[in-house]
Amino acid sequence: MTSRQEQIRLLRELARKYMDIALSDKHAAMRRRFRDSNDLKIVRPPLIMEEIPWHEMNMDGELDCLCEDEYFRGVEYALRVQLFREKHFDCDNYIEPVWPVTKAYASTGNGFQIEEKRLAVDQKNNIVSHEYVDVMEDESCLERYHDPVITAFPDKDRENVARAEEIFHDIMPVQLRGHGIYYAPWDQIAMLRGAQPILIDIYERPEYLHQIMALFTRGMSAEMDQMEALCLYDPRNLSLHCTPGAVTPPTSPDEGHYVCKDIWFRTMAQLFSSISPEQHAEFDIQYSAPLAARCAYTYYGCCEPLHDRIDKLLAYPNLRKVGVSPWADVEKSAEALGGRYVLSRKPNPANVALSTDPDIVRDEIEATVRLAVKYGCPLDITLKDISTVNYRPQNLIIWAKTASEVLDRYYGRE
Repeated sequence: MTSRQEQIRLLRELARKYMDIALSDKHAAMRRRFRDSNDLKIVRPPLIMEEIPWHEMNMDGELDCLCEDEYFRGVEYALRVQLFREKHFDCDNYIEPVWPVTKAYASTGNGFQIEEKRLAVDQKNNIVSHEYVDVMEDESCLERYHDPVITAFPDKDRENVARAEEIFHDIMPVQLRGHGIYYAPWDQIAMLRGAQPILIDIYERPEYLHQIMALFTRGMSAEMDQMEALCLYDPRNLSLHCTPGAVTPPTSPDEGHYVCKDIWFRTMAQLFSSISPEQHAEFDIQYSAPLAARCAYTYYGCCEPLHDRIDKLLAYPNLRKVGVSPWADVEKSAEALGGRYVLSRKPNPANVALSTDPDIVRDEIEATVRLAVKYGCPLDITLKDISTVNYRPQNLIIWAKTASEVLDRYYGRE
């Protein structure tokens, strides 16, 4: 396929199929449930699969791209992925009747650069093993720090919108959108140092870790100020790092200039699953809580189990959603959260890594649902961190079908 017009024609055909899905009653109801769940209503929980190894998913050539132009090819792949999801996965998908174009910007960073070695088992997989060099061994290394400087590129935005409108102009509206906040300082510091030096320093040099966190907090505050001033934030994104982000804003936003008070603050400290709740609060929560207070709501947690420290998370005045990882005690989490916060459950991706046993999936999802019902928890469920399915797309198809059947029994369908 060499003709530009032929490539555009193909993309328009895919876009029509996409819009048929996005405008359906099913997806309108799905998007309402995303918002209702985050508004603390008890509804059928959003069931999401994200961080999928798409290089293992191509059944019968459904993800093969025909476009030769690099930009067109990226659009084609994005559309094919969404059509694949809708065809094969009996769960909820982030499909809406608009083509979002993300605002372009650049950051100078904070002066630190990752040094690492990588080891890959599968060269097609972006999930690899990392060995990090400690580039922040002592206080002298902190002299490299500088506040990040953010630059927006409105000319690039206009160009990107025009390119999308050339394809979708009378089929799907094109919408320029900004960004959310994803703040994971201890993930960043771990990539700059490795995990072991940090855990040793908690006991041997705690004051040094406080110096580091003071700088990272200062940098994030500077970034938030600039992103806000440059109109780079946006609350309209359906996905909040693999969970639904739609929510009723606490105040009426100015659609011409979204600010921190209009968006989620997304944060975590995955490294701290092995330290005490008190240390967790000391080295992470006390620093990020004032930043989070600038935003509409806070979503805390990722892979770290939080069941024994949910009380510490109350330092976030706008806490709305808490991650409950595969390693968390779900009952303790549900009891602590009650109906006050969303229980954002992350089932175990190991259950789809080689093969999928419906009985294991059913038991895991049903245990979560029963506890959510028992303690009155708004709930969403996201299977994520799926490093591999052993090149068996059927593993995810079975997982989604089985999990959906459990939700059918407890909550029904729209």
